[in-house]
Amino acid sequence: MILLDGKKTSQEIRNEIGLEVKALKEKGGKTPHLAVVLVGNNGASITYVNAKIKDCEEVGFKTTLIKLSETISEKELLEEVHKLNADSDVDGYIVQLPLPTHVDEQKVIMAIDPLKDVDGFHPENLGKMALNLPTFLPATPMGMMDLLDRYNIETGGKHCVIVGRSHIVGLPASILMGRNHYPGNATVTLTHSRTINIEKILREADIIIAAVGKPDFITADMVKEGVVILDVGTTRVVDKSKKSGYRLKGDVDFEGVSKKASYITPVPGGVGPMTRVSLLKNTLRSARTK
Repeated sequence: MILLDGKKTSQEIRNEIGLEVKALKEKGGKTPHLAVVLVGNNGASITYVNAKIKDCEEVGFKTTLIKLSETISEKELLEEVHKLNADSDVDGYIVQLPLPTHVDEQKVIMAIDPLKDVDGFHPENLGKMALNLPTFLPATPMGMMDLLDRYNIETGGKHCVIVGRSHIVGLPASILMGRNHYPGNATVTLTHSRTINIEKILREADIIIAAVGKPDFITADMVKEGVVILDVGTTRVVDKSKKSGYRLKGDVDFEGVSKKASYITPVPGGVGPMTRVSLLKNTLRSARTK
């Protein structure tokens, strides 16, 4: 079994980005600028945003953090989005999800300028991705493709089973794995909560992308020998032995499945760091176009 080390791989990519940013600045080019909108005090969101800002500082990006109250109205949040759309110095920005329940997330996503949508969530960017046109790819699926690429994992002709059909992970991952490209050229089965005989389908998979949000959902008896596992799950479970009082669990029973897998991502330290570095790649891509 080989560990798909997202922490190590993302560091390699950050080093490459840092060198490119340095060269860009030496030539008098624009410093890439990523802005982050954080609404409320969600603990997981704050931790994630702080990590993104640290990443930006490491590679030499300019960053702007816009912290807003949880009670902000939808109208006021949309005004902040429009300000960022109009700010020519900002190359890309994200509105950290989830948002408070009184705010329509889709309305906010739709208001983001597609040319600054480095999360890759805007319908225009998702549509371009589906047509295999140049665009910002959704950060998590993009990070998974980079992992497969960096570890030279063969995907052509393989049976890839995806568990979960969210527009953030499952659905775009199914498109990327099925495209005529590497990584891709796989035969893709997209499963979800209504799928019958999911265990049987998983046992036929060469590659499994688990993005369902249920800890230890996939167990060793549900996979075949030599399977490649990309585990997107990051559920907090109580663990009093930890200072934080919790630990992160993936959708895959790592202890059991790793004994049968040829490659597998850990949780944490697998897909998560790759998601963050994908935001940097998208922001640099945006800055290059100016």
